[in-house]
Amino acid sequence: QVQLVESGGGLVQAGDSLRLSCVKSGRTFSTYPMGWFRQAPGKEREFVASINWNGGRTGDADSVKGRFTISRDNAKNTVYLQMNSLKPEDTAVYYCAAALVYRDSYSANDMSYWGKGTLVTVSS
Repeated sequence: QVQLVESGGGLVQAGDSLRLSCVKSGRTFSTYPMGWFRQAPGKEREFVASINWNGGRTGDADSVKGRFTISRDNAKNTVYLQMNSLKPEDTAVYYCAAALVYRDSYSANDMSYWGKGTLVTVSS
C-alpha cells in the first residue's frame, strides 16, 4: 500500500515563498512518477507540476511556470514543490499524487495514489 503525506502549507503574503513536502511510504518510492495538484474552493482539481522517477524530466502548468519548481529526493522518499512569488490566486489545497507512467502534464484521473492535501493561503 502507498501512503502520501503532504506538509508545509500555511498562510503567507503575496510575494512570499513556501516549500511543500510529500513523504511517501509503502512501495519503492523511486519507481513512481509524482505530481502536485491543487484545488481552490469551488473549483476543480488542477495539475500543477510533475516529475519523473529520477528527476530528469519535469513538467508544470502555465499558471505556475517560472515560479514553482518540483524536485525529489529518492533517498528521503520525498517530493518537493518550491513555490516562489506566491499570488492570492495560488490559494488552494495542494495534493501530491503518484502515477504509474510519467507525463509532462497529468489529469487527476491519471494518478494512482493521493495524499490528503495541505492548505496554502496567500493573502494580498
